[in-house]
Amino acid sequence: MTTPVTARTRIVNPLGLHARPAAALVSLAGRYAADLRVAKDDLEVNAKSIMGVLMLAAEAGSELRFRGAGPDAAEALEALVALVERGFDLGEDE
Repeated sequence: MTTPVTARTRIVNPLGLHARPAAALVSLAGRYAADLRVAKDDLEVNAKSIMGVLMLAAEAGSELRFRGAGPDAAEALEALVALVERGFDLGEDE
């Protein structure tokens, strides 16, 4: 049994977690075998679900909390946090 891992970060892109960044997050999460969850405030969703991630309605500056369990969970959370902190690899106004 693997120990769950957690991480926190903030949304830096000005338009928040809209469709394109949500798709990038879900796509990246889908590359890992771990069970990955992401939360904002009191809502926690499957990080591999586009509908779930969009339900977070995370605006710029919102804190996201990631939780993962599985053999590659630590690697997955590191990659997800890096993606968020890079603004989902979108331009400044996206």
